[in-house]
Amino acid sequence: MIDKPDVDERLLAAEVAGAWGVDIVGLVFMPVGLDGDAWAYRVDTSDGGRYFLKMRRGEYTRAAVLLPGFLRAQGVRQVVAPIDRPDGGVGRRFGDHRLLLYPFHDGGSLWGRGLTDRQWIEYGEFLGRLHAVTPSADIAAVLPVETWRSSAGDRLRALGEQAAASEILAAFWGRYGAALHRLSETVDDLASRVTHGRHVVCHADIHPGNLIADRDGPLHVVDWDAPILAPRERDLMFVFSRDFGDHPINARRAELFRRGYGPLEPDRTTLSYYRSERHLDDAAVFLRSILHSGASPESRANDLHWLTRIAETVADPGYTA
Repeated sequence: MIDKPDVDERLLAAEVAGAWGVDIVGLVFMPVGLDGDAWAYRVDTSDGGRYFLKMRRGEYTRAAVLLPGFLRAQGVRQVVAPIDRPDGGVGRRFGDHRLLLYPFHDGGSLWGRGLTDRQWIEYGEFLGRLHAVTPSADIAAVLPVETWRSSAGDRLRALGEQAAASEILAAFWGRYGAALHRLSETVDDLASRVTHGRHVVCHADIHPGNLIADRDGPLHVVDWDAPILAPRERDLMFVFSRDFGDHPINARRAELFRRGYGPLEPDRTTLSYYRSERHLDDAAVFLRSILHSGASPESRANDLHWLTRIAETVADPGYTA
């Protein structure tokens, strides 16, 4: 979220200091991410340490809290997991929000910079290891399971009339509304045709924006808010689609990724479903944010930028899910 939350940051710093036993000398808001219910801060401590604080309105899922630590224990070293409190807990409540504290990693995301050759190989290695992990019974019990029943189409249709009547979105909806409705029909069609393959643990948002690295350094994988048990194409869609990041896959990068992942022939229909469903879901999320939020003009303009980018993609005559 690029707007600061409406919280007292002195009280927030005191809550973090008390919960995790750190002496805080700075709390710096970070305008990153597109989730309208989550905010990020860098926490600076008196001993020179730095942490990443994530604050969410409402609750984190149990899977988001428990899975990253489990994966680290299984040797998936790229996972950035929340830090336990000294008393053994993980998160902390702060008013209507929930806090998680993480290690801070330098370098920023790879959305704009892209991955180096070595990092493309490591990207494949990471996803190969993740998809090979067998979840414990406790972890499997809290992980959602793919159902192929997306709510995105219903949400988009419910917002369409509001968008058409909106001063902000009327021109956008007049230009792109029909294409977005066609996309909803495409998602339903693909869902009826997918092959229900073996389910594995999936990150479910593993685009370059959630890969952190300093120059050619090791990858750190963040944002484990929505993991799921699903076919591996749930994650591979982000690799093989050209929609995510400023330096998407090409033939050479695909070869490097496969070098890390291993033998790989993704199911094309399943990839298509996940690509089109992601476009549809993002469109519905951005529509709702623009229509219903009390966000700043800058935040709404940012949402409209991403919404228009999606709509231009799916309205292109050459678009194939």
